[in-house]
Amino acid sequence: MENGEHNNQTADGNGNGIIVIKNLTKKFGDNIVLDNISLSIEKGKTTVVIGPSGCGKTVLIKNFIVLLRPSSGEIYFKNKRIDNLPERELNTIRIHYGFLFQGGALFDSLSVAENIMFPIRQHYNTTDWGHVEDVIKTKLAMVGLDGFQNYYPANLSGGQKKRVALARAIALNPEVILYDEPTTGLDPIRADIINELVLKLQRELGATTVVVTHDMTSAYKIADRIIMLHNGKIIADGDAEHIRNHPHPVVQQFITGQVSEDDLAVLRASGSVAKAQFLPRDFKE
Repeated sequence: MENGEHNNQTADGNGNGIIVIKNLTKKFGDNIVLDNISLSIEKGKTTVVIGPSGCGKTVLIKNFIVLLRPSSGEIYFKNKRIDNLPERELNTIRIHYGFLFQGGALFDSLSVAENIMFPIRQHYNTTDWGHVEDVIKTKLAMVGLDGFQNYYPANLSGGQKKRVALARAIALNPEVILYDEPTTGLDPIRADIINELVLKLQRELGATTVVVTHDMTSAYKIADRIIMLHNGKIIADGDAEHIRNHPHPVVQQFITGQVSEDDLAVLRASGSVAKAQFLPRDFKE
């Protein structure tokens, strides 16, 4: 489906999506990263955003939470426009979101428990530390890491860091969880653990989930809906079966991982060896 074909999810200020964007354009200088996109994210569902590196996937979800502000257009959360709010008011909106950053973004100097406690301390004045410890224990149990409270990030594997970061992302019981490349850098088994956790949290918390990824195995497993970005626009929008059979050649090239003929021609082009180069003998004493 092309941008705008999802008629039952057409973006408007009073739409039924928990997140609605209208005519969103984001520029960095003269570079247009997102080009007049309208989109509605359905409450309680998992939406996966795919596309080549640099196509604006992360920029899009950062606009959802107004970590970046649009160059033009509007962003709504639960029918309330938020892109024009000052930072102080945005803080009261952001407690409804959890964000899993691509690298996890744990604080190396804080223990696992202190990392998870961080958003709680930021947003709540509490002296009931026994309750906070129970919350930390519960969140770690949800990601299979109860007992790791006193570990530090340096002592964790890459997959464990992602899971601790996810426990922190859900510390405030968010209505929306945003995942930025959650399986990047993980082997297939650890990546599938993350996939299972995405499904588990969507199911058990009833959270609305948006996942940015280029991992098609992950996308097909977790998505209720897949959106593909290309050149700043949505070029495909539908369920996994729709994406698998999409007629657009750019979609097929991406999901099958094939290099374009033009790129192949460049890579295969023969050329002369540069006259100026180092040879093995140049490094011998």
